[in-house]
Amino acid sequence: MSSASCLRERLREDQPLILDGGLGTELEAEEPRAEGDMLWSARFLFSNPDLIKEMHDRFIISGADIITTATYQASIPGFVSHLGLSVGDSRKLLMSGVYLAKEAAEKRSDLKWRKSAFVAGSVGPYGAHLANGSEYKGTYAARLTVERLKDFHRPHIECLVDAGADVIAFETIPSIKECQALVEVLREFPSSEAWMSFSCGDHKTIADGSLFTDAVQMACRSKQLLAVGVNCCPPDVVEPLLDAAQSLLPPEMTWVAYPNKWDAWDTKLGWLSGKPAAWLPDLSHKWIKQGVGLIGGCCFVRPADIAWLRQHLKGDDAKCEPNDCPTTESTS
Repeated sequence: MSSASCLRERLREDQPLILDGGLGTELEAEEPRAEGDMLWSARFLFSNPDLIKEMHDRFIISGADIITTATYQASIPGFVSHLGLSVGDSRKLLMSGVYLAKEAAEKRSDLKWRKSAFVAGSVGPYGAHLANGSEYKGTYAARLTVERLKDFHRPHIECLVDAGADVIAFETIPSIKECQALVEVLREFPSSEAWMSFSCGDHKTIADGSLFTDAVQMACRSKQLLAVGVNCCPPDVVEPLLDAAQSLLPPEMTWVAYPNKWDAWDTKLGWLSGKPAAWLPDLSHKWIKQGVGLIGGCCFVRPADIAWLRQHLKGDDAKCEPNDCPTTESTS
């Protein structure tokens, strides 16, 4: 059975599956210089791969069923430009994101309270490569053709597939045009499956102003998607967005939801809100009732949060050792 088939089987048997949290948040906590870096968390594939494995390990022992590679802001052009690597070495570096995650998963494959973790190969939007916060606006899509977006994403997806990612995670997608490009290029990898999660501007729209319902319809054109939903958004927009599109979700697909711990993001001012949003205790069960089969967190969601989520939803004996997991009160 293929890894994608195994994941679908797990979804049928054991919903919800728990995603990890903010890998970039964890890396920034250890290396604050990562914030504002043109490659962000992807730089650590080159500079400190062992630290990436350690961060994956924190989320696995905290209860994540699926861990996500440090390739969100990775790209072959980015590695060539900012690291001075050749195209061939850039491909190898991107593929290493999958290898590091798999090594971490295999290390913890003997956890008695749950099965081995799957590896999701992260594909960020074109705007992540620009490193200017444009994945929260999506305005760049207006000047790019679908074919240009496909050409940009194809090598990234190819590297993740060739490295053996169990599933592809199309994350923080801000526009319908980019969704279309990803749906079309995914067909070139017919043995692979993915989820599609959108960057959303409010309770009705994705980042480029398009209706979330229209974006879901575009995503659902793909038979290779096992889930569609939202990430990197305020927690309180999840329920109304999913409600609006509930009738559009095919029976063979599920929702994916992994919002931020903080309330909002402003590309000029930075993170807003003086305290974490109450996304875990107040909202997670509502999302499950809506049919969310993949649930976790994005920015500022720490391993301790994921451990709490797993215990809250599944009652498993996931726990964070003091030296492994930062406290939920941490804000970095």
